[in-house]
Amino acid sequence: MTDIEEELLYVLQNLEHEEFKIFKWFLKQDNILEGFPGIPAAQFKVRGNRQETVDLMTQQYGSPGALEVTLKVLEKINRNDLVLLLQNSSSGGKDLETHYVGAEAEEFNIQEELMQQFAVDVTSDPDTAHADLLSADGRQVEGGNLTQAKLMVVQQFAVDVTLDPDTANPYLVLSDDGKQVSLGDWRKKLPDNPERFIRYAMILGKQGFIKGKFYFEVQVKGKTDWDLGVAKESINRKGLITLAPEYGFWTMWLRNGDEYAANDSPPVRLSLKSPPEKIGVFVDYEEGLVSFYDVDTADLLYSFTGCSFTEKLYPFFSPSDNDKGKNSAPLIISPVNLKD
Repeated sequence: MTDIEEELLYVLQNLEHEEFKIFKWFLKQDNILEGFPGIPAAQFKVRGNRQETVDLMTQQYGSPGALEVTLKVLEKINRNDLVLLLQNSSSGGKDLETHYVGAEAEEFNIQEELMQQFAVDVTSDPDTAHADLLSADGRQVEGGNLTQAKLMVVQQFAVDVTLDPDTANPYLVLSDDGKQVSLGDWRKKLPDNPERFIRYAMILGKQGFIKGKFYFEVQVKGKTDWDLGVAKESINRKGLITLAPEYGFWTMWLRNGDEYAANDSPPVRLSLKSPPEKIGVFVDYEEGLVSFYDVDTADLLYSFTGCSFTEKLYPFFSPSDNDKGKNSAPLIISPVNLKD
């Protein structure tokens, strides 16, 4: 291994797990790092580690090119401490410093914006922040800190979700492809099987998950009320239902056109910058995490953390009442637009 490769490996080992995922995402993209084509995603192994990433960069760009690419990506993800480390190294970093600084003025505005977007989450001061916008550990839970690249990291875990008609409340109307659900005008004659919701206009996805990570997106455009999230298999489906984690639901909702809340215990009011038209739901089963995103703005809306999952989880949907026709638009399970 050359000196440059050793330094690149050392730098990558200093990236946090999520930062390393974003680093690799940049490497896969064409037309983002000027002068350097993206590395085909197929060349990365499923668990592409740091050594493999250094090898791929040097094979694709040569050692000097790999060094320059690394500097560019590190600046984009706001790891300027590692940029300085490489620039002051004993091998090739100093040789690149003049070229890199020369390009800095031209790209300053773009890079400044990217660095702002990639700013890591910070712990909020509970004495100065609005309590209803904080999670129990004091971390900000609404808006602004998730970049498009970070969203793309969780989008890699997209799964194909379809609606399960055996769980559908008799008033619900499903599309033939099982991707859309709305509230109908009359109650259909359906068997009262154990899986079916009877009292509320609710439905689950067919696909259940007992491990790993999964992600799906739902279009909510044109609606004034909706509920979305995940639910455990043993939830009550017949009588009074409370959407809260202690009852097996991890959800958020919209009410009255502009009242958003995460149904935690207690519920958390969400003040969103703009009405989301598409919601992304991400679950990490082992980590006990359920997160909601505004897909178009890439904002993190809320995260349930520290959850203890012990049984199968299912995607959960409710188009809610029609609100005299104002809320007649369907919930639509949308294909995930993967950039790489």
